[in-house]
Amino acid sequence: MTELKNWVRQNSTLVSFLVVQAIALISGGAWALSYMVTLETRVMTMETRGAQYTVAKISRLEERITILEQNIKSNTERLDRLVDKATK
Repeated sequence: MTELKNWVRQNSTLVSFLVVQAIALISGGAWALSYMVTLETRVMTMETRGAQYTVAKISRLEERITILEQNIKSNTERLDRLVDKATK
């Protein structure tokens, strides 16, 4: 037992490095597990809601995009008129 204590004292840097490395590996494994659970939850939600929910959500997004495009077009026209007035 005293030999082990002496070895640990002599190699304290190595022991601390190995402990920190083990903690890092465990943390990485916990993160990977958390990510897999989150991904599985998303897949299960999509399977539960089905394609109709997805199509409806995409339709709402397309409507918002159309409105934004209309706003951009009207703002561009206004800016063009202002530039024309300013450059005359």
